[in-house]
Amino acid sequence: MLEKEKIHIVWLKRDLRLEDNEAIMNAINTGSRVLLLYVLEDSLINDPHYSDRHFHFIKESLIDLNTSLLDYNSKILIVRSEVIQVLNKLLGLYKIDTIFSHQETGILVTYFRDQSLKRFCKNNMITWKENVNNGVFRGLKNRKGWALQWKDYMLSKLLVFEDPQKRLVTIDEINRLESLFTIPSLQTPENTGFQKGGTGMAKKYLDTFFESRYKNYMLHISKPLLSRKGCSRISPYMAWGNLSIRQVFQKALEFRTQTNTKKPLDAFISRLQWQAHFIQKFEMEDTMEFLSLNKGYHKLKKEISEEYQEAWRLGKTGYPLVDACMRCLNETGYLNFRMRALVVSFFTHNLWQPWQDATKHLSQMFLDFEPGIHYPQLQMQAGETGINMIRIYNPIKNSLEHDPDARFIKKWIPELAALDTHFAHEPYKMTRIEQVLHGFELGKDYPYPIVELQRSRKKASDILWEMKKDQKVREENFRILEKHTIGRRNRSFS
Repeated sequence: MLEKEKIHIVWLKRDLRLEDNEAIMNAINTGSRVLLLYVLEDSLINDPHYSDRHFHFIKESLIDLNTSLLDYNSKILIVRSEVIQVLNKLLGLYKIDTIFSHQETGILVTYFRDQSLKRFCKNNMITWKENVNNGVFRGLKNRKGWALQWKDYMLSKLLVFEDPQKRLVTIDEINRLESLFTIPSLQTPENTGFQKGGTGMAKKYLDTFFESRYKNYMLHISKPLLSRKGCSRISPYMAWGNLSIRQVFQKALEFRTQTNTKKPLDAFISRLQWQAHFIQKFEMEDTMEFLSLNKGYHKLKKEISEEYQEAWRLGKTGYPLVDACMRCLNETGYLNFRMRALVVSFFTHNLWQPWQDATKHLSQMFLDFEPGIHYPQLQMQAGETGINMIRIYNPIKNSLEHDPDARFIKKWIPELAALDTHFAHEPYKMTRIEQVLHGFELGKDYPYPIVELQRSRKKASDILWEMKKDQKVREENFRILEKHTIGRRNRSFS
């Protein structure tokens, strides 16, 4: 009986790139042959956090990777299945020595999958080596020294992809392997409103940002329309790993030395650490997927309204900026940070709905869904951390300040496009005569507001501020600050 060939497997997940990919580099450096594997997992395809837009982005990223791998006479084995089932079949052909991957800070379903994989590897004498991902460290008890550790990681040398000894399994061999598996189609829709996946596209967005768009970063960051160009727009590429945070960080630092316009770059760089901070928080306390970080808020009960929730999801609440944001998000997968905060604030405060009921719809809609950002931010905007200021966003004030000409509102709510600007912000203020003159009927062409803004705001504010005095909330505040607060030193990278 012939002895099976020893190979290593790189299991790609949210690290869909060749450059600065530690798992790939570590595997190639072993000297044995390496198979690059991506599994479109049924458990994630069927999970309510994900939607087609995510898998289309992933497929576009895989196509981009395979195009780059042509120069190395290799490609990725892309399989529709579950990872253990795939590995089991591969064990019939090879002796799998080591699986290389990054440490994923994911949702409960990926945690259970990883636990099962650990048992599988142990039972089959396979080593599984996971590398640090984007400066998020596993096993920390608190944040003492974290900022310096993160900075050291971000300043460490970028990893160059190369395969001089031709360790990667060849295209011909992978073509033969594909006959053993269910191979998904990588075809994706054309002409959608979503950003396209792939490292090539990611670099284009980053290059145009540093070439010119960064200058308006601070001016346009809160504007629902202008932010679509003024912001970097690289969040999906970071969430799915088309770029590493280290690549972005070092490119930003390098560009900073070449320009006199440093303030917007400093703001951008600070948000890269902000991103890692929240993912690290979720890594250290993953119960945030289901429960408020501050256990004092577990006693907060809200009456669920399916009517309110559906109106919010569809963008039919009667408040134009909220509705425009939700329709824009549903169609394009993108909203800037302030508008994300606003729609969550409206859902949790004005509609008085539990933040947990917003999680799945928003995760499905956000093209850049990143669990470590998603849950901490939802809880912060819902006012259930105890340590953050309670912010209840006024949609009228925000629309007047950040969309004064109602261009964003009229773009996404065409039924308001013909109205005068002030009525586009507050159509419910139109008299009957004004409605007739505009050929518009409130309640038919556009809904009446589903809640009264000031009354609902006061209710939420009174309850949440009162809860801040609760003994359990106060005890939890201390615990959270001790565990998750970053020291003020070494925050600046200028």
